[in-house]
Amino acid sequence: MNKALKKDIQKILISVIFVIASYLVSNAELKTVFLIFAYLVVGVEILIKACKSLINGGFLDENFLMGIASIGAFFIGEQIEAVAVILFYKIGVAFEDYSINRSRKSIKEAMSIAPDYANLKTSDGSKKVDPNDVKLGDIIVIKPGEKVPLDGIIIKGNSTLDTSALTGESLPLEVGKDTQILSGSVNINGLLEVKVTSEFETSTVSKILELVEDATSKKSSQEKFITKFAKIYTPIVVGLALIIAFVVPMFVGDFKEWIYKALIFLVVSCPCALVVSVPLSFFGGIGGASKKGILVKGSNYLQVLAKVKNFVFDKTGTLTKGNFVLKDVVNESFIDKDELLKLSAYAQAHSTHPIGLSIINTYNEKIDEKAVTNLEEIPGFGIKATIFGKNVKIGNKKLLSEFDLPEITQTASFVAVDGKFAGYLTFEDELRDGSAQLIKWLKDSGIKTAMLTGDRSKVAKNIQEKLGIDEVFAELLPADKLTNLEKIIAKKSKNSTVAYIGDGINDAPVLARADVGFSMLGTDAAMEASDIVIMDNDISKIKTAMLIAKKTISIASQNIVFAIGVKVLVMILAIFGLANIWMAIFADVGVTILAILNSFRTFSYAKKL
Repeated sequence: MNKALKKDIQKILISVIFVIASYLVSNAELKTVFLIFAYLVVGVEILIKACKSLINGGFLDENFLMGIASIGAFFIGEQIEAVAVILFYKIGVAFEDYSINRSRKSIKEAMSIAPDYANLKTSDGSKKVDPNDVKLGDIIVIKPGEKVPLDGIIIKGNSTLDTSALTGESLPLEVGKDTQILSGSVNINGLLEVKVTSEFETSTVSKILELVEDATSKKSSQEKFITKFAKIYTPIVVGLALIIAFVVPMFVGDFKEWIYKALIFLVVSCPCALVVSVPLSFFGGIGGASKKGILVKGSNYLQVLAKVKNFVFDKTGTLTKGNFVLKDVVNESFIDKDELLKLSAYAQAHSTHPIGLSIINTYNEKIDEKAVTNLEEIPGFGIKATIFGKNVKIGNKKLLSEFDLPEITQTASFVAVDGKFAGYLTFEDELRDGSAQLIKWLKDSGIKTAMLTGDRSKVAKNIQEKLGIDEVFAELLPADKLTNLEKIIAKKSKNSTVAYIGDGINDAPVLARADVGFSMLGTDAAMEASDIVIMDNDISKIKTAMLIAKKTISIASQNIVFAIGVKVLVMILAIFGLANIWMAIFADVGVTILAILNSFRTFSYAKKL
């Protein structure tokens, strides 16, 4: 709780004491004095703000409305009502400040990941320096309990990292030599030496902080509506209040009664419930999402996400993990599977290709490079080599075009030994955990799914069958991806939106064009072009984000309908003399508090997901 809020609470308590005291005395003059003190304790600041607003031409703000309404009540002899108006308004403002601070807290917590220093390793030991002063390739030392200040690769040591501030994942991450670690994590136990791979301004933590700082800068259309609505609505109500107070009595008499009705109008007209609760709903949604490892760059994207009826996916690195795994070894009769795998692994001894590395990892035995001679790598085809005296060819169909090769729907490497076709190895890009469940949930929710990929049609069709995706576009260049997304957008239903998720540089144009774009953490271009970043690369978080978006919009809409409905009802009752100042106070402060409490549900809902 900040100092200003504590001070406001103290003023409210003192005012309440004076109100209670006024009821305990029988002397009318003393009762009035106590009520004046009760009014001034909480009202002076509001009256000063009202005067400033009047001087600056903004005389229709809530401070002016409350000030005029309470002073007017005093002048017509409704002293307790006058104090009640200003006191309950002050309580509402204090509650509003507390609520906003509480909602912002979850977003501000992300700011705590910013490191204060880095331990730079030098010839004289290590010294504390500003993270901005560390250069690429420098070695930094991270002690137990310290934040990881910059992205890097561990060159010495083992430890456990707390990555919850980055990903929302509470389970610690075990790390060791050659592990890539991200800034913003916390080193729990071991001493680490890390080679820096990104300067501070381009590090993960800097990118996250930039996203957090901009998170609420883009307003939803509902928030923009409230701002415009208040500017039109308030002057109209004030004008009606003036007519009720001074024009109507000229024809029906009883100025005091009609001024009282006008005061009710002024109290009711304050748009606090709308101006506060709707943005607060979005604060709760963005804050709740950040707790789940989902960074939303603006509240407008929650509104767009809630209307998604088409979801388009990149394949490699998004629906799949982006690393090939050897699935099967199919051999001809003259060679057994183990021998075929061994020869294939030896042929790939110097390969950096993902498929070659997959073969080597599966073989998982030490390779005697002396056994490999006459090695020739043919780009776009494969490898030729003499291994243990045998002539081996491994690669695609083009390399082994002299053979009648079988049709394989998966990614495959074909092998020939001593001029005879020996078999083939099949590979698959592992599906990302949660992909199948997410696609099913989207389809069950009435959302059409599509996949855009540069992979071959057969590979794409295989993924489509496994996941049940509605539509697949394969063998696409980056420009083709954008063209096909445009076609999907052109066919979307009215008032619906299209979402896209990708992780690579080639996805940046598509992410930027989609109504709402998701990206995974770590790819600069994709993170920059996207509207929502999934911090831990858990694709199931898309469902979480969509549920939070729908709940946020639902609660914001409830607040709009409830606030406007109650205010209009009390205004109508006031015209017919059926409303008093207490009902007006409820229509203002009471509705504001109820709307704020309702707004809290966005954050609590997100926590439960």
